[in-house]
Amino acid sequence: MWLRTKCEISFNVSITTPFILMLRPRSGLHQWVARESYTLKPSVPVVEYTDNYGNLCQRLIAPPGEFCIRTSADILTADSIDVCPGAPFDEVQHLPDEVLTYLLPTRYCESDRFIDLGQEIVAGVAPGYDQVATIVAWIRGNIRFNPDSIHFQLSAVEVNQQREGVCRELAHLGIALCRGLCIPARMVVGYLHGLEPMDFHAWFEAYVGGRWYTFDATQPYPVGGRVTVAYGRDAADVAIFNQFGPALYPQEMSVHVEMLDSAPD
Repeated sequence: MWLRTKCEISFNVSITTPFILMLRPRSGLHQWVARESYTLKPSVPVVEYTDNYGNLCQRLIAPPGEFCIRTSADILTADSIDVCPGAPFDEVQHLPDEVLTYLLPTRYCESDRFIDLGQEIVAGVAPGYDQVATIVAWIRGNIRFNPDSIHFQLSAVEVNQQREGVCRELAHLGIALCRGLCIPARMVVGYLHGLEPMDFHAWFEAYVGGRWYTFDATQPYPVGGRVTVAYGRDAADVAIFNQFGPALYPQEMSVHVEMLDSAPD
């Protein structure tokens, strides 16, 4: 399907402030960016680089006053996601080098503290894809997805204690439980067509059967219409913006995703 994504973020900047933004989706195996716009008001010099996870990042310095970022993209993406019940577990010694980092505990995914719970959840389940699917079902049955949660930036341990969280927190828990079973898992941030309420969305991918598969505990069944903006080990790697200096929060932020009737001209 063809999707058009739009994002607008505005800040009231008090002092000259360095930013790192992560707002550009890139073309790859599962999506193709046909058209894109990216404007800053006021216009400032930007340097783009690619981080360790292949994400497109933009460095800039915002001047004092109102600073606005607007992005738009027309993207071809799958209208469904691949599922593969029975896909086997990949033994650690056979994993590609670049996948190994997604086995380790991180700031928000304390997988070393979820080994026992993970084994309890998947007891009797065939190793691999079916274990991850069982973990997602357990999260859906035990952790409330609450887009309006008052809790902020919870780690996997914290969301398991609070028993609710936003999409990012549910992804953290899924990742930690997978890694505790020696299944590589990574965070994904992007857009999801039809998400209610509309916002940036987070889910996770697990590496089984020799490839990455998408899992999303916020949705009742596997759904496509996804646009990936960034991959990382956890939320610390995939922030859509980082600013350096006094704390600064968006004055306004809007996200919009629509399905196009046909390919853009």
